[in-house]
Amino acid sequence: MRAIRRQTMNKKKMSRKARENLIGYSFIGIWIIGFLAFMLVPLLTSLVYSLSEVSITGTGIVVTFHGFKNYKNIFQIEEGFVFTESLVNFVFKELIFQLPIIIVFSVLIAMLLNQKIKGRGFFRTVFFLPVIIASGPVIKELISQGAGGTNIFETYGFISVIENTLNPALAEPIIKIFSEIIIIFWFSGVQILIFLAGLQKIDKQVYEAAKVDGAGAWQAFWKITLPALSNLVFINAIYTIVLLATFSENKVIVNIKNNMFNFRTGYGMASAMAWIYSLTVLLLIGLVGLIARIGSRRSRRSF
Repeated sequence: MRAIRRQTMNKKKMSRKARENLIGYSFIGIWIIGFLAFMLVPLLTSLVYSLSEVSITGTGIVVTFHGFKNYKNIFQIEEGFVFTESLVNFVFKELIFQLPIIIVFSVLIAMLLNQKIKGRGFFRTVFFLPVIIASGPVIKELISQGAGGTNIFETYGFISVIENTLNPALAEPIIKIFSEIIIIFWFSGVQILIFLAGLQKIDKQVYEAAKVDGAGAWQAFWKITLPALSNLVFINAIYTIVLLATFSENKVIVNIKNNMFNFRTGYGMASAMAWIYSLTVLLLIGLVGLIARIGSRRSRRSF
């Protein structure tokens, strides 16, 4: 009888696991079907274009394969130098500075929205609203009209202090962040919701036990809240990198679009630039994943 009960229990467990796998595969399957139907062919076509000379004639698109010539020309012609400069500026003068600001801001706002305050649902909607209405042209127009934040900081002399005290190589990206600080916060809507969901998963009894042991709010944040959100920090970091890298007003993307219709470069070199840009973004994501993995190992050892 016990053996029969064990067999029935194992069948139930397996059936439950199979159901969970089926649900997971169904969610993933939607993306896989969409990728195969709409993205795979353009992706492979762009790879072929990056290895070829592409010319548009009256009869159609003529593709002449010539290997890695486009990739070599990127580092030899003026348009390629402009692309590499915009790529370096994006990685070292924008992404490295904007990513931690967005993550820290998202954590702080999520903690505030997790408090029991009146109108909490309204404030959550307000912080998520820019995700819905923000687009490339809208943000570009806001920056051009001075709504990014420069005027506020110039009024109180913060910009001049930064220019006079810091090295120009460091002052330039910091001033750029201040000039677009409001716009940067607009990219935090999804991250705030993800952190908010993570905060709601933390058992309140853990905070109560820590309070009984004499832990303050600051200690509770570093010992309970932040370790509980460590995986979500990794997810939001990847999401933010992809969000900033695929933003339509990104100078790297604008440069690639301009080279598509340039008679000296064309679709071939523009595709090569796009692949270099994509590989750079993937490398950054892998680097963030490696850092997160090392951090998780250290946190496990500390416990």
